[in-house]
Amino acid sequence: MLHKTLFLSTSLVFICCIYQLQAQTFAAKLVDGKTKKAIPYATVAYGEHAGVITNDEGLFSFTLKENEKKLDSIYISSMGYEKTGFPFVAPLDSILYLTPKAINLDGVFLFDKELTVDEIIEKMIENIPSNRNLSPIKQRYFLRNSEFANIHKLDFGFEKSSIEELDKELIDSIGRAVPRNTYHYTEALGDLYSSKEMSKIGLIKVAEMYNKDQLNSIEGIGDYMETIFKKHVKPSSYLKVKSGLFSQKIQVDSILNDIKEEEAKELASEIEKAKDTTNGAVHGQRWMLRDIYEELYYKEDSKLNIVDKYKRYSFSLNGYSEIDGNGVYVVDFEPKGKADFKGKIYIKIDDFAVMRIDFENVKNLRNFRLLGIYYRDVTYKGTMRFGKIANGRYALKFADITFGKWFRIDRPLDVIEKNKHVKGRRKQNELRMNLDFQISNVDKYELVIFQNELIEEAAIANYKEDKALKPTYMPAYNADFWTGYNIMEPNAAIKSFKTTYSD
Repeated sequence: MLHKTLFLSTSLVFICCIYQLQAQTFAAKLVDGKTKKAIPYATVAYGEHAGVITNDEGLFSFTLKENEKKLDSIYISSMGYEKTGFPFVAPLDSILYLTPKAINLDGVFLFDKELTVDEIIEKMIENIPSNRNLSPIKQRYFLRNSEFANIHKLDFGFEKSSIEELDKELIDSIGRAVPRNTYHYTEALGDLYSSKEMSKIGLIKVAEMYNKDQLNSIEGIGDYMETIFKKHVKPSSYLKVKSGLFSQKIQVDSILNDIKEEEAKELASEIEKAKDTTNGAVHGQRWMLRDIYEELYYKEDSKLNIVDKYKRYSFSLNGYSEIDGNGVYVVDFEPKGKADFKGKIYIKIDDFAVMRIDFENVKNLRNFRLLGIYYRDVTYKGTMRFGKIANGRYALKFADITFGKWFRIDRPLDVIEKNKHVKGRRKQNELRMNLDFQISNVDKYELVIFQNELIEEAAIANYKEDKALKPTYMPAYNADFWTGYNIMEPNAAIKSFKTTYSD
């Protein structure tokens, strides 16, 4: 019995050792050696073409797989700090310190010719076609989308109703039932295949976190209101919807038909879940990635119009620095007239490639106000970083972008049921309210490109997307979901996310 126990114990230890050899996981927090503050978005390289980036709290982790080529050390670099190597035997969950780098500007950088800041910007713009990658490429990426919605005010302003069930108490209870704060997180690991002609997505894993109880409560309200509507409103009637000076007629039978069609679609969706190609994870990722890539600084319709509308900005040379061992100009920019942004551009000295842009809006990007309807684009800020790939050109390697919006409706609303097919007066029912609704929404994208591989156009054309893939729902953050995969570490808010929902 003793021999058997020793054999099993030895075997277990041996198996664990083999697993450690097959896949080693490293995790740490990166901090400033002087201030002891976390260093966000630093580059952590562990292979010749492999690495991760620290999150906004300075945390990182990665898994080194069996036979994966690694460097002699883990090399960490961040602008303003000495590039430092750490041995792979560093303990798990340790704290790593970087030493701030004092740059001597005299004699460090060599110039063929001293340039003014305007000449630097002109050469940066002039060299975009030769620096921007247009070749077909496969990029291994991790994308995290964090959405936050906050309802600041929800007042239906009930005045009167001719339907007994649709009274002030019910309307007020609906207002109380609507969640004031909602959170939705999406994390995805995949491959982006892209060229000038097309793009495709090969997803590996996708997770979603949100509160299903909140969603179910809203759907329950909708179902109850639908029941009341069907019970009291005649199919032959029409609804007159009035808001101030505006009014519109809607046939009730068309509403009922729409409800039936929607129910039929939901049923068909449940039956054909495996064949769904519209609302799968690939579809959602395509929109998120499009939101990011269409906002790159050199795109014609980018909100960040420092290239397209560069004459609207005032540029100043703030000095020099290093990124990935390359000397860069540090250029500040701010609005000169009607421009919207301020920030910094880091431009490589030898070929004028943009290595990094930090930006934030200085005023609302959009203000709309008409007859009690308000809409504002209040926030657009972030950072974009670029790196040289195998063909000598530059591609996006990291983006952290935040969009913020604000919306309000402050208008009267009168819904009147009328019917010309009944005896007596046409007016059958009426609901009158004064709406006052205010909501703000924040969308945050964090995109990390781990690997870039130049490919042929045919590889993209022949790749078949798995459009039926669905995200894995998680009522609470589960780090085990990403075991064995390299991602950007979640911050404390995501790690603490938890709902009471259970299937």
